[in-house]
This record gives sequence, structure tokens and C-alpha cells, in this order.
Amino acid sequence: MGRGDLSEAEWVRLEPHLPGNTGRGGRWKCHRKVINGILFRLRTGIPWRDLPARFGKWQTVYCRHRRWSADGTWEKVLQGLQAVADAEGRIDWSMVGVDSTVLRVHQHAAGARTCAPKVPGKRIRPSGHRPDEALGRSRGGLTTKIHLASEGGRRPLALLLTPGQWGDGPQMIPVLDRIRVPRPGGGRPRTRPGCLSADKAYSSRRNRRYLRRRQIRHVIPERRDQRAHRRRRGSAGGRPTGFNRDQYARRNEVERTMNALKGNRAVATRFDKRAYVFQGTVTLAAIRLWLRP
Repeated sequence: MGRGDLSEAEWVRLEPHLPGNTGRGGRWKCHRKVINGILFRLRTGIPWRDLPARFGKWQTVYCRHRRWSADGTWEKVLQGLQAVADAEGRIDWSMVGVDSTVLRVHQHAAGARTCAPKVPGKRIRPSGHRPDEALGRSRGGLTTKIHLASEGGRRPLALLLTPGQWGDGPQMIPVLDRIRVPRPGGGRPRTRPGCLSADKAYSSRRNRRYLRRRQIRHVIPERRDQRAHRRRRGSAGGRPTGFNRDQYARRNEVERTMNALKGNRAVATRFDKRAYVFQGTVTLAAIRLWLRP
């Protein structure tokens, strides 16, 4: 086993959630060796063609990752691991944090075609395909933003990609709507945390109405201009928002989760040209966090 490869304990947790043989063409190559190659590239950020020979042909490793990013396999694996963790009581639903981070995009990740790409051997439209490819332009160059919802144990529950210049506040609701932890015994997936923590960027009346409607307690500080506007309106401005400083101190949990994801070089800098492939890369980094005990 090389440095960064799946351990025996991690492989035992991951193997039940991987797809089996498709029934057409040849059999899958060894999943473990191919996934170790994908993880090696995730950790180091090297070009696919420079993968060490011990992982087999680089085309096999790349196509497996691209296919599973396109058909939603990585998302299904992530949900499967979350379902097992929830059944074992290892998900801290008492506090879920929402935050975002901006990533630099490598120059080779630009210039993708506007049409939806085809997946080798399959005529499918990749899930999560974005016409803008989640690329934003700023003074520093191309950027992509990751919006993340993290549970109290510092592991991702849901994530969303947008161009780097998009605001944080409008993306809170789409991120929370992506939290869907299946129940092994069947029934509706678990979607509602006990409390939500976020910074001032998410302090809007729309977000607070959404949280009240779903009966989710929240710890979001009120912006100074919003507080002044409420006071100017007098009784028509409504009551002051509740805020607990002790609970707000736990907002560092989502920031530490983001740092753990960006510890992988292929996440800290986006090298993938297609947004759906980079979505799979970030999802794989989240899977690696869920494999840890």
C-alpha cells in the first residue's frame, strides 16, 4: 500500500457502495487500484498522464473518474456513506454550518465547449452540467466557488459549485436543499438540522424566512445596515434577531471542513475543465473524509 492509498478499514467501508459489473463489454478493472490512482491525483494534483504505472493505464483511471462524475456515482457513494454514519449515530445534527471558499482556476481549465459533453461508452447527459462551467472572472483571473454545508463532526453534508463572483447569501437555500441523507430502513431522507450557523453574508430576510418555515434554529449575526434599517422602521421593522455567541463559536467547524477539502491539491486549485468533473473531484474529497473513523 502506497502513501495515501485506501487502508483496509477504508476499503471495507467503501466497497459495498461501489457499482458492480455493468453487464456489457468487459468486466471492470480492479476498483481499488483505479480508485487509489484517482486519490493519488486528487492529493497531488498532477496531470492524469503522469500517474505512476502502479495504478495501471492513466486512461482507465481518468475515464473511470469522468464516468462516475457524469452519472452521479460519486454522489451515490457519498450518500451511502452518510446513511451508514447516520444509522450508527456518527452525524452531529445539532449544528450544521454553511460557508463558501473561492478557488483559483488553472489556465488549462478554461475554454470548454458550450455543448454538453459525451461520456465515453455512454449516451448520457452529465448530471450537474452547467452552461457556465462554474467559471468566474475577477482581477485575479478565473475563479470557482465551493458552497458547503458541514455537520458538527467536520464532514461535508452537501456542496455546490458556482462561478467565483457569485454571492454567498443566495446560495444558502440551494445548498441546504441538497442535504439528503437516506435512511437504511427506507422512508424519507433526513434533511433538517437542529441548528444552522453562518456568517453575516447569509443574513437576509429571505434566508431567515426559509429557516423559520422549516423550523430550523439559526445563529446568524445581523449586519449593521440591516440593524439600522430595522430600527428606523420602529415597530414595523420587527423584533431583533436572536443571536447566541456561544453557539456561533462553532462556526469554525465548517471552516475546518473546508480546509480539509482544500488540503487536496486538485481541490485547492481547479485543474478540471468541466464543472461536472470538478464536482466529482470535490465529492471524492468529501468521501475520503467520511471514510475516516
